[in-house]
Amino acid sequence: MGSLFRSEAMCLAQLFLQSGTAYECLSALGEKGLVQFRDLNQNVSSFQRKFVGEVKRCEELERILAYLVQEINRADIPLPEGETSPPAPPLKQVLEMQEQLQKLEVELREVTKNKEKLRKNLLELIEYTHMLRVTKTFLKRNVEFEPTYEEFPPLENDSLLDYSCMQRLGAKLGFVSGLINQGKVEAFEKMLWRVCKGYTIVTYAELDEPLEDPETGEVIKWYVFLISFWGEQIGHKVKKICDCYHCHVYPYPNTAEERKEIQEGLNTRIQDLYTVLHKTEDYLRQVLCKAAESVYSHVIQVKKMKAIYHMLNMCSFDVTNKCLIAEVWCPEADLHELRRALEEGSRESGATIPSFMNTIPTKETPPTLIRTNKFTEGFQNIVDAYGVGSYREVNPALFTIITFPFLFAVMFGDFGHGFVMFLFALLLVINENHPRLNQSQEIMRMFFNGRYILLLMGLFSVYTGLIYNDCFSKSVNLFGSGWNVSAMYSSSHALAEHRNMVLWNDTIVRRSRVLQLDPSVPGVFQGPYPLGIDPIWNLATNRLTFLNSFKMKMSVILGIIHMTFGVILGIFNHLHFRKKFNIYLVSVPELLFMLCIFGYLIFMIVYKWLVYSAETSRVAPSILIEFINMFLFPASETNGLYSGQEHVQRLLLVITALSVPVLFLGKPLFLLWLHNGRSCFGVSRSGYTLIRKDSEEEVSLLGSQDIEEGNNPVEDGCREMTCEEFNFGEILMTQVIHSIEYCLGCISNTASYLRLWALSLAHAQLSDVLWTMLVRVGLRVDTTYGVLLLLPVIALFAVLTIFILLIMEGLSAFLHAIRLHWVEFQNKFYVGAGTKFVPFSFRLLSSKFGDDMA
Repeated sequence: MGSLFRSEAMCLAQLFLQSGTAYECLSALGEKGLVQFRDLNQNVSSFQRKFVGEVKRCEELERILAYLVQEINRADIPLPEGETSPPAPPLKQVLEMQEQLQKLEVELREVTKNKEKLRKNLLELIEYTHMLRVTKTFLKRNVEFEPTYEEFPPLENDSLLDYSCMQRLGAKLGFVSGLINQGKVEAFEKMLWRVCKGYTIVTYAELDEPLEDPETGEVIKWYVFLISFWGEQIGHKVKKICDCYHCHVYPYPNTAEERKEIQEGLNTRIQDLYTVLHKTEDYLRQVLCKAAESVYSHVIQVKKMKAIYHMLNMCSFDVTNKCLIAEVWCPEADLHELRRALEEGSRESGATIPSFMNTIPTKETPPTLIRTNKFTEGFQNIVDAYGVGSYREVNPALFTIITFPFLFAVMFGDFGHGFVMFLFALLLVINENHPRLNQSQEIMRMFFNGRYILLLMGLFSVYTGLIYNDCFSKSVNLFGSGWNVSAMYSSSHALAEHRNMVLWNDTIVRRSRVLQLDPSVPGVFQGPYPLGIDPIWNLATNRLTFLNSFKMKMSVILGIIHMTFGVILGIFNHLHFRKKFNIYLVSVPELLFMLCIFGYLIFMIVYKWLVYSAETSRVAPSILIEFINMFLFPASETNGLYSGQEHVQRLLLVITALSVPVLFLGKPLFLLWLHNGRSCFGVSRSGYTLIRKDSEEEVSLLGSQDIEEGNNPVEDGCREMTCEEFNFGEILMTQVIHSIEYCLGCISNTASYLRLWALSLAHAQLSDVLWTMLVRVGLRVDTTYGVLLLLPVIALFAVLTIFILLIMEGLSAFLHAIRLHWVEFQNKFYVGAGTKFVPFSFRLLSSKFGDDMA
């Protein structure tokens, strides 16, 4: 609890690492995750640091491993991920691993290149066979003509060319055949017509099945074309246009015998290529399977090695260049573990001179470390989202574990909805070690990371649902109502009692649309319900009025208690940082201002609940009127809640009025008094200071700190620091702004807690509307169709309940609960201006094959 209540005590340590043992020592530190390194080479470029060559080597290994992972994924080979993380490789094995990976990369690239070349040749031959098969129907050899002349039959049965005329003119037809993408056919045909001016004849036919493109590997639809042209110049233009449109052009046979010979040769080559390609793929898969066995360990080892060299680049060398000096932040509780890690690293390297460390004093503010587990981590993240806590100040996360789900439940109070949320969170908690939950999508991962928050939110909602007696907008009668209806009948009472009480009879019951229960009638109210709201209020017409009054007062009470608790927590900060004057000049006036006004309001609410009964409720004064009269001092006397109320209220107002100037001027005047007569102040404490050096308050506080510890302020001050300018105006303005913000905030923040009442009312009304418009309609249908209608109605009710009431309303209540903690609670004591402790730990490295390895 001490660690969660306040951040860990930190110290600045200096590590002296021998050059031969630095790598092993940092490897041991990375496994334990104890320290945060400081960069001692901030003015040195990243390319000019000592170990930049080793970092480049690691990046080259990462590139090779990324290529291996890419090829393994392409081959659909599962990548094994070990449960244990391998240690960083020893320096002796780094060169061997680099040589092995480079050799494997060269072999894989060569085999992959050959495979792609074979595959491309195979696809081209398959395209060629399809082209020959389709174009066989385009042209028929006319044996009457000479071999140099071609006959081109039209799409219709009429002749398109006068071959006799062409023969007399010595004309010679040429052919270009190939395949073209389906989307380029129309543009291709237009281009041929415009460029060749009609001296070409183009014939198309679509392939029955899509083929894979040899260049891109994309499976697309192809068209086979055959272009007949007249003249060599036209032929050159046609070939250039085919190249422009990326057509796959293949030679067209002149004779049927040549076509047959080419077809047979293609079939033989295709069979040979299939055989060679299968053997190449089998060999490639064997190589990749062997590489996949060790790729996980290699990836983790290279990541660790690169992290070690990054940390070594943050170290500086001594004058002899034989020893590295590092400065680290380390928790004081882990200093013995730090020494043990240095000893382990020195022992593994076999060095004769061990590495060692010593602590050094500093005035810098250390980083903030708050140790968490899987249960407290979610609540700590809520606090850190507002701001990382300043060093050693009170951590709100400890109290947020209870207050956050409770305030959420006040706004989400429903037994049924809370129980559904609790079951969902419990399911996540039970299966938290399931690998699919850790690797789920972003939204599901958010629910999984906040599973313990959801668990407590659901559990507290069950409790507040029992208090509100609300379960899916219906009340549950567990213990029997405390109201007795039969006691209101006149027959139950003597004739003498009829004059003083308004009782029921048969006529009133038949004619009245609304019947009123009078708790002052004997036997009507038999006592309060044992737990929560009496279920009879679910039938009352004034139910909403009663619940609004109850929830509004409850919200004010909870809000004032919550804010007062925040002010009290500020006292613990002042005690720890040895600013006792802040307790008397800041915290006490704040508490008096809060309690004398709003604490008295709580007193009046509780007093009226306890003192006035059903018999005296008609003469009970209004709390709102009494609270307003407290500030107006009415001339006429009022009944009041109790005797002497006017004197008590005037005393509280006097205390409030006196606390305001103390809050505004007390601290600045006290610091001015401390400053007068002192020329310079010193830090008597060894080690670091707990507040910033540029704070005006620190200038005066240094002297008061010495007074509290019994030191000589002049001697210690002059020894530790030179005098700094004291700006009284800045301190006064800062305190005045803080005081105005607090005094006005007490009013606005109290009103802000009324959101507990508003969201609780909205949730209850939405639940009631959903029940009325769905389930009640389904239940009122006659028995013939009611059963058939009830099933879809219940299914729709469940879906709307989950998406509207659980998710949307739950998210709304979640955000409002966060706001109440960040603005109304934490600003009373929490600064949140610290820096998070980020240790050098291999556990922070991803153990998965991330996007950089995909």
